[in-house]
Amino acid sequence: MELHVKGKNLQVSDAIRSYAERKLSKLDKQVSKPVRVELELAVEKNPSIAANQVAEATVWLKGHTLRAREATRDMKLSIDELTEKLLRQVKDERERKASKRKIDKHALDADDAATPDV
Repeated sequence: MELHVKGKNLQVSDAIRSYAERKLSKLDKQVSKPVRVELELAVEKNPSIAANQVAEATVWLKGHTLRAREATRDMKLSIDELTEKLLRQVKDERERKASKRKIDKHALDADDAATPDV
């Protein structure tokens, strides 16, 4: 997995970077090909926003792009929730592909049964 971590309104520390790498490595186990992940960590400057620690990620898969955004009071919690959201999206994408293959196989079998042998 190729991971790029960027900071907006904050300096990304080595501890946060390694924490994000460890959490997002779960994605690598769920996808077959190496993927590119761009993670942007930000701190909202608006004092009226309580959940000001924001983590946004873009994951480029083969043929698909997944995006997620989470905001909480703690950056590590934002990264945790972001990872869970991305894992759900990967699971949904995998199930969608599997059901499409199943439908295509069923349609192919139905076409073969309908065609008489000559």
